[in-house]
Amino acid sequence: MTPSDTPTTAPSTPTLQPADASAQEEQRLIRRMQLMMNLVMQTVAQDSSLTLDEASQMIADARSAALAMFPGKELAYDLIWRPRFQRLMLERFRLN
Repeated sequence: MTPSDTPTTAPSTPTLQPADASAQEEQRLIRRMQLMMNLVMQTVAQDSSLTLDEASQMIADARSAALAMFPGKELAYDLIWRPRFQRLMLERFRLN
């Protein structure tokens, strides 16, 4: 490659389009919610001093936070997270 073959201008960096920025923001929120839900699940599963009422309150607070991040997505929460939390509570507190 000779000096005359090298480009004289720096390669341009792609700019974020509004749709890209929106999708990235949504992905960031999804990841944050997953982290929060997993933290709540691990705390309920592993903290032996946690009472049934305290665990229930943590789950209710996590649901409120998730719906604040994703308004109008109650059905998605009920389909994805509610069964997981119910199963965890049944196993952890031997409910039946």
